Amino acid sequence: MNADAMPTVLTIEDDETTAREIVAELERSGFSVEWVADGRQGLIRAVSGDFDAITLDRMLPRLDGLTIVTVMRNAGIATPVLMISALSDVDERVRGLRAGGDDYMTKPFASEELSARLEVLMRRRNGAPRQTAVLAVADLEIDLISRSVRRAGAEVRLMPTEFKLLEFMMRNSGQVLTRTMIFEAIWGYHFDPGTNLIDVHLGRLRKKVDTPGLPVLIHTVRGSGYALRAPE
Repeated sequence: MNADAMPTVLTIEDDETTAREIVAELERSGFSVEWVADGRQGLIRAVSGDFDAITLDRMLPRLDGLTIVTVMRNAGIATPVLMISALSDVDERVRGLRAGGDDYMTKPFASEELSARLEVLMRRRNGAPRQTAVLAVADLEIDLISRSVRRAGAEVRLMPTEFKLLEFMMRNSGQVLTRTMIFEAIWGYHFDPGTNLIDVHLGRLRKKVDTPGLPVLIHTVRGSGYALRAPE
């Protein structure tokens, strides 16, 4: 963002009354605001990378807020996102933050707090080093822009869910990830202990990443979950 330019905010909100309140408050605070009422159109504008910050409603027509922020982060778009929702329980806030939101406000909210939180997010973003588009653990690399994966220099061809699972594990490399954490991060709904989705996808991912002759990176932590970590 140019220090002399007016900061730009994309507001994705389907309720017209709420949207007008947000726009009025942000414009009073010195922001230039673009309002989009539809989730699908909001995603198109969000992934353009043209904005300094985004306010994102959780429940939207055509495409929900969690999907929008997840797609943004998977595409390497690091624009700060303030999620706004009438859903106030802890699980919903955690889901929003884990999906890639930077902050979370529940409705109803004070307009002045909204602008203050956006200012904090932008200061934090402007003071942080630019995020890399490539994640690496040992000889495993994942390019978030080209959506490509390489292990020991060789291309690894992954299906979309496998790519998303690997990205989540690499972003949290060295940490033990429970089945619940993986399930909610990848599939976006509450964990069903009777499903074998995680086992199936992790099995396929392991066969592609941990090929014979290479050090094992994806580990089962018995009784706890899974971890992706570099060899010691």
